[in-house]
Amino acid sequence: MTTYPSFAAVDLGSNSFHLVVAREVDGRLQILHKEKQRVYLAAGLDENNHLDDDAIERALHVLAQFAATLKGYEKKHVEVAATYTLRKCQNLRHFLKQAKHVFPYKINVISGQEEARLIYQGVANYIHDDGNRLVIDIGGGSTELIIGKHHHHKLLTSRDIGCVTMSKRYFDDGKLTEKRFQKATIEAEQNIEAIAASYQKMGWQTCLGTSGTIKTLVAINEELFASKTLSLSSLFQIQAHFIAAQKLEHVDLKSLPPERKSSIAGGLAVLIGAFNQLNMTEIIYCDHSLREGLLHELAQNDEFDIRARTIASFADHYAVDTEHAANICQTIKRLFDAAKAPWQLESLDLEILRWAVQLHEVGIAINSSGIHKHSAYVVSNSQLPGFTQEQQTLLGALIRFHRKKIKNVDLNALIEVESQPQFAKLLTLLRLAILFHQKRQKNLVPEYTMVVTNQTVELMFEQTWFEQHSLFAADLEQEQAYWKNLVLSLNIATY
Repeated sequence: MTTYPSFAAVDLGSNSFHLVVAREVDGRLQILHKEKQRVYLAAGLDENNHLDDDAIERALHVLAQFAATLKGYEKKHVEVAATYTLRKCQNLRHFLKQAKHVFPYKINVISGQEEARLIYQGVANYIHDDGNRLVIDIGGGSTELIIGKHHHHKLLTSRDIGCVTMSKRYFDDGKLTEKRFQKATIEAEQNIEAIAASYQKMGWQTCLGTSGTIKTLVAINEELFASKTLSLSSLFQIQAHFIAAQKLEHVDLKSLPPERKSSIAGGLAVLIGAFNQLNMTEIIYCDHSLREGLLHELAQNDEFDIRARTIASFADHYAVDTEHAANICQTIKRLFDAAKAPWQLESLDLEILRWAVQLHEVGIAINSSGIHKHSAYVVSNSQLPGFTQEQQTLLGALIRFHRKKIKNVDLNALIEVESQPQFAKLLTLLRLAILFHQKRQKNLVPEYTMVVTNQTVELMFEQTWFEQHSLFAADLEQEQAYWKNLVLSLNIATY
């Protein structure tokens, strides 16, 4: 009897937390189990983007339930993505520390662009057509808009307008007036206006909505007007129905669940704003989104493929010296192999180092002076599909400190203190590999032996060669001084 491995995707949204379990059979995913819990995380964000204790407690309670469902699942078969509220909240570190006590799987806080990409992949793997399509997902705190064709996205954006945040701002007391809808719609339009021209120029043949907000609005439209397709006219009719009720508590519709009531007005305003700015004609609901995107990437078992394509495209865009980078990567692999066992390094660590090598010189397009700072800025502030925020921050930090001084104040600003010992191990390997190749000629790379312990790196060179290359020896001596703010020390010996 054939057994098929199960995969699980967890979506920590601003309004709800979702868990989906599936297995792959003959190239297709079969959904085995779903769980959905209202958490109202975005409602717990204050004006300073601080997540309150009640919201954290609600989240931890649901994470504990999900952990029970996933008991026995290998970590490599579970992907967890956190979206708008957790990427905005200022006390994220506190939340993640609390979450570790009840939820054993790594929570990846993803960027808005990455959220949009995964949403589109969730749609693309289920809905097939030959033209461009516009996909809109109105979440609790953000709205993602994507244009793509087949499995490839063409335009991605994430705007900081969502059904929960907009409802808190304009309908928090439950009153529904024409003036409030006008103000909410104008804000939504202002937020979408910046991308409207490029989206209209790209164009689309079909428009799909993937969120719970749009699902609810389609259900309301079907109840009131017997149509599953939303148009601007039908959205205004729904708005008029709400205004006539005057208060949310007076809206009496079978298609409007009690848990969706408090956020539906804000979501309606966002969708009307999108229709107005993008000159949309209609939208239909699609029941596939971010969770399905996560599942498909897990099932494809190409953990590094998407990120590798991103790095290659990025390096090509900035005309990186690929031969030089490839030579450094060979040395990185040798250094990594020597340190892997004593430092308990993983395969992802090696990939991160290789990606850092490929991008460490992108800043030369700005200025060759201070290249490490320019490269780090470009990498940290660009769209990197496939990367979580944590991975992108790590990549940027490695590049930022790949040469010159390592100041504590700068290091602490980028890397948590408790993560610095592991970061130092990766950084030292990167710095040494780049130093060995500073003359940019493969035949001039020194012969060496390396031995590592938990706190030291010892490099050994042939004595005659070392004496003949006094400049390289001086560079290594300088490198020893640069390491003074790391938890590792560099020892040099000859034989």
